[in-house]
Amino acid sequence: MHMNGPVHISRNERLQICHDIASRLHEVYGEKILAIGVYGSISRGTDGPFSDIEMFCVFRESSESIDFSYEWSAGPWKAEVDVRSADIFLKTASTVEGRWPLTHEPFFSPLSLYDPERFFPKLKEAAESPTKEDFRRAIHEVLVGEMYEFVGKLRNVSLNGPHTYLPYLAMGFAQYGAMLVGLHNQKLFSTGSMVLPEALELPGRPEGFDNIARMVMSGQLAEPAKIVSACEHFWNGLVNWAAQHDYVIRTKRIPF
Repeated sequence: MHMNGPVHISRNERLQICHDIASRLHEVYGEKILAIGVYGSISRGTDGPFSDIEMFCVFRESSESIDFSYEWSAGPWKAEVDVRSADIFLKTASTVEGRWPLTHEPFFSPLSLYDPERFFPKLKEAAESPTKEDFRRAIHEVLVGEMYEFVGKLRNVSLNGPHTYLPYLAMGFAQYGAMLVGLHNQKLFSTGSMVLPEALELPGRPEGFDNIARMVMSGQLAEPAKIVSACEHFWNGLVNWAAQHDYVIRTKRIPF
């Protein structure tokens, strides 16, 4: 049977493609390259037969900062190569933002294809450098920038509709709730597909998170009243959780 899009490729074939891409990068950019590595499921050894390819290409620092990416489909497989100067990689690795538990795993364990000057150990050191206060700031940003907005939208939809928006909001509550749990524990998730089950294994979860996470994982998102109730319960749990851990949701009326 003809199959459009990704086709079944073995791990060895996928690794060979990574090496082919690395060879082409060397041909195009030569001595500008400091390191080349693979991240994602391939670097973890968990890639499946239809997994895509994700790679780093690190440029030496120069007067011009480099930050772009190639992303393409060759037909049976897809690849993405992030091309950045070393300083940008190091800065990104050392920064904590709201999706840190999901986005930063690549900086800790890339599969090195070329690294004669041992850049990747420096990248890991940068990823390990954030302080507890950095994580607190990220938690504050998610509480106000995401969760507070979600609960406002939830209440608008509860009053005025459309109720078809509620499943999307429930997934937002669950996803960013998991990010808060990960940030609180300074714990990375292994992959996007495991965010919710792995968050459920971490300590210090806000009341109501487990219910909304399991609701989303089960796909039981057809009853508007149950979604609203679960999300409101989780929001109340977040308010109490924030107060318990001295995380900030509410400030003075105008803080500047």
